[in-house]
Amino acid sequence: MQRLYDLPAPAKVNLFLHIVGRRADGYHLLQSVFMLIDWCDRLHIERSHDGTIARVDLQAGALPEDDLCVRAARALQQATGCTQGARITLDKRLPTQAGLGGGSSDAATTLLALNRLWGLKLRRPELARIGLGLGADVPFFIGGRNAWVEGIGEQITPITLPAGRLVVVKPQGGASTPQIFASPSLKRDSETATMRGFAANSLLDLKACMAFGRNDLQPVAQTLCPEVSDCIDWLASQGLSARMSGSGTAVFAPLAPGTTSLNAPPAGWQVQVCSNMDVHPLADWCED
Repeated sequence: MQRLYDLPAPAKVNLFLHIVGRRADGYHLLQSVFMLIDWCDRLHIERSHDGTIARVDLQAGALPEDDLCVRAARALQQATGCTQGARITLDKRLPTQAGLGGGSSDAATTLLALNRLWGLKLRRPELARIGLGLGADVPFFIGGRNAWVEGIGEQITPITLPAGRLVVVKPQGGASTPQIFASPSLKRDSETATMRGFAANSLLDLKACMAFGRNDLQPVAQTLCPEVSDCIDWLASQGLSARMSGSGTAVFAPLAPGTTSLNAPPAGWQVQVCSNMDVHPLADWCED
C-alpha cells in the first residue's frame, strides 16, 4: 500500500462548553459535549521512503509554517522511530478560526492514515497520547465517537446522541483563541455538570441537547467579533436558536425535520447544512 486517497477529516461542534476552573499552569478546565458532523476536510496521503514529510494544498495561498498535518507526521515518526515519509495533500473545506476543530481533525486523520500506511499498528490510546501533544481536541477525533469531554480536553467518555440535522454559519471575522481565554471577563467558575444531568434532558433531539448549558466563551467572542451576534440574530430571524461552537466564530442551530431552505446569508458568510455522525469514518482504522 503506497497511498490513501480522499480521507475525511470531519468537523465537530460543542453542544455546550463550560469553564469550571483553571490549573496552576494556566490551562483552563472545561466540560463539553463534542459532536461529530459530516462537514469534512479531505486528505490524500502518499508514502515515501526517504523520511521526508511534505505538504501541499489544493487551495491557493501559502501553507502555514506551523502546519498540524506536518507536525502530526513528524510526531509519529519521533514516537516510533519510523524512517518512512509522506506527501500530504489537503483539500481544505472547513473554515479556519471557526471552533469546529478543523486543524485538529486534519492532524487526527493524518495520524490514523500514517499508522496504517506505515504499518505501525499503534493502538488508539497510543495515537491519542501523540495527538494530545499536538492539540487538546486531537484525541477526541482519534477516539472516533461523540463524547463527554473534561479536563483540558483529554478526558473523553463516549456518549450517544440523537440523530439530527443542523446548520453551521461562519462569518468572515475570526477570533483569537488565546485572546478569548486571556480575557478578564471570561467566566471561569461554572458549576460542575454531570453526564447524567445532560442525558436526562438531551436524548430526545438536538434541540433538547442545546437546551443544556451554554458556551462560556461566547460572550467574549461576541465582543471581539460582533459578527457572531449577527449570525445568531440572522438565524433567530428564521426561528432558529443558535450557539457558538468552541472558541471560534462559527455558530450552529438544529434544524426541524423537513426544513429545506434558509434565507440568503450576507456576503462572505459560509453556511453549511450538516448531519451529525455517531462514528468517525476512520474509527476502525486502529484497535482500542
